[in-house]
Amino acid sequence: MSIGAGIALFVIGAILAFAVNLPNDYVSLSMIGYIMMGAGVVVFLIGVVLLVRRRQTDTVTRTEGVGGAQVTRSTTRSSNDDLV
Repeated sequence: MSIGAGIALFVIGAILAFAVNLPNDYVSLSMIGYIMMGAGVVVFLIGVVLLVRRRQTDTVTRTEGVGGAQVTRSTTRSSNDDLV
């Protein structure tokens, strides 16, 4: 969701910065557009980092000796397992 929001902020900011040319003495629409474009890039990057972090998994393999027999246990844990 944050990736789409970042792209939307960037597009709206680009429209305000480059396509809208309304005479206004109080607010610079170009500056607001540049700020929105910067915020869109930041939100997009945060979304990508969270997506990569969410898909990361840890695999732990442990070999134990039980009564002369070797038992191997393999556990795979995703970072989503922390959320209950």
